[in-house]
Amino acid sequence: MSVRSRFAPSPTGYLHIGGARTALFAWLHARHHGGTFILRIEDTDRERSTVESVNAILEGMAWLGLNYDEGPFYQTHRFDHYRAVLDRMLDAGQAYRCYCTQEDLAARREAQLARKEKPRYDGRCRNLTAPPPGNPPSVIRFRNPLDGDVVVDDLIRGRVAFSNTELDDLVLARSDGTPTYNFTVVVDDMDMGVTCVIRGDDHLNNTPRQINILRALGAPVPQYAHVPMILGPDGARLSKRHGAVSVLQYRDEGFLPEALLNYLVRLGWSHGDQEVFSLDELVTLFEVEHVNRAAAAVNPDKLLWLNQHYLKTSDPDHVARHLSPFMGLHGIDPALDGPPLAQVVLALRERSKTLVEMAQKALPFYREFQDYDPAALKHLTPDAIEPLLALHTRFEQLADWQAAALHQTVEDVAAQHGRKFGQLAQPLRVALCGSAVSPAIDITLELIGRGRVLGRLERAIQWLQGQGSA
Repeated sequence: MSVRSRFAPSPTGYLHIGGARTALFAWLHARHHGGTFILRIEDTDRERSTVESVNAILEGMAWLGLNYDEGPFYQTHRFDHYRAVLDRMLDAGQAYRCYCTQEDLAARREAQLARKEKPRYDGRCRNLTAPPPGNPPSVIRFRNPLDGDVVVDDLIRGRVAFSNTELDDLVLARSDGTPTYNFTVVVDDMDMGVTCVIRGDDHLNNTPRQINILRALGAPVPQYAHVPMILGPDGARLSKRHGAVSVLQYRDEGFLPEALLNYLVRLGWSHGDQEVFSLDELVTLFEVEHVNRAAAAVNPDKLLWLNQHYLKTSDPDHVARHLSPFMGLHGIDPALDGPPLAQVVLALRERSKTLVEMAQKALPFYREFQDYDPAALKHLTPDAIEPLLALHTRFEQLADWQAAALHQTVEDVAAQHGRKFGQLAQPLRVALCGSAVSPAIDITLELIGRGRVLGRLERAIQWLQGQGSA
């Protein structure tokens, strides 16, 4: 049978990294086996589900490159089908109407707790042959088996057994007719032919209930793999206080999607001591059975290290495509004025950890800076006026505005003025960028371009002359 896996988020918020990791594992499982990956939006919670959340999920999946073969399917579009299945279950005696009020249920729950019993529905309406007088509102409950065990052969956790005596009769539909999560997910998995359910281990207690419903419907039972939760660096459950938890927030903080994917897959899965994986390698190597059953903790430093690795080793054109929106945030259109963005990536990628940082460092190549960094002024002293004037003259006459020729020019002028190369490169760097930090001076000169270089040299010389007369 062909493998069919699914990712089924609830659109009640952003796509968080726990959900993204689950999606990645399900995607890799399908791709590893040449199967089908399905996206399903579980939006039956109408009060909390929003269009904005749906869009955030779709945008996050697209940014990560987790393309789906079928979907997105929306549960709210399938309500008529769910009602038809419920009617069949009622007719077959697999489900029944329960007329217990919330007040009755709460009172019985308190009594069970007082007797130190596990609170559960007591089956009060299970064997009713007719509705109470007045036909009050009712929910629909599943007629769960009263004895025996449900065994889950979990691909990650191993064999887990549940006694049916511990499972009460689950509500399948509310009194207003809307179906519940545990019912819709079963019908969807059955209809969509899902062969492997990969999801968070917080769903493990739902699994025996869902298996019983699948068996009642005569449907095949998929394999299950319950992924451990992700913890913060302090060992507590991951939350907003630990920093970025939304996939799109990581994007906005300047991370490449492949860095985040590589980072997420290593939160619970490994292949020897290998740390860096291409997506093709992951498809080849990933097996859900090798996911660790223990919870994994986030490590922000590891993510930064991976991101810098991908900035340094990825195709510069690919990085430039992701860098471009960050330039736009600074009001810069790289296509209109300045060097090709891929060349800037090559110049800056060795010392940039994020795209946000790279964009900030790229600004001098595209627009004028306002002020000199006070910490860099120690390099821009009056004795630099003469060599800077000489450089201005040489740069005006230079026919070949390429890094090699520019390097030789700086070297020649430095020698003529009795300086080492670096002793001239630093004041030149401050004159060009406003700070003492930039890529190699020849690359910096080439990227800034002749016009801007000459203008900034004139500005620096005038500034220095003004300092001398002050």
